[in-house]
Amino acid sequence: MILRQILRLSSLFRSAVSVQLRRNIGLSAIVFNKTKELDPVQKLFLDKIREYNTKSKQAGGPVDAGPEFQKEMNESLARLQRAYGEGDLTKFPEFKFEEPKFEEAPK
Repeated sequence: MILRQILRLSSLFRSAVSVQLRRNIGLSAIVFNKTKELDPVQKLFLDKIREYNTKSKQAGGPVDAGPEFQKEMNESLARLQRAYGEGDLTKFPEFKFEEPKFEEAPK
């Protein structure tokens, strides 16, 4: 009986230790990757994303979009407004939910 409990506790201990080791190894790998230098392809990719982000903020919308893009965008918005009604279709809708009113039934 005591031997079974010891074996059961040792298996629980082993599983807990293995989980902790896996988590620590995974975290160590992430920290190690952040500290080492990126390879050239990753660096180029991140540079292009950052460049696009700054251009997008400066342009206030899509980068290098010509007048034909704006024309198509306006036509699409007009079609959607005709199909789904009024409102600003460029913004996420705001939902307002009212709390239900529950009435206690007499016993």
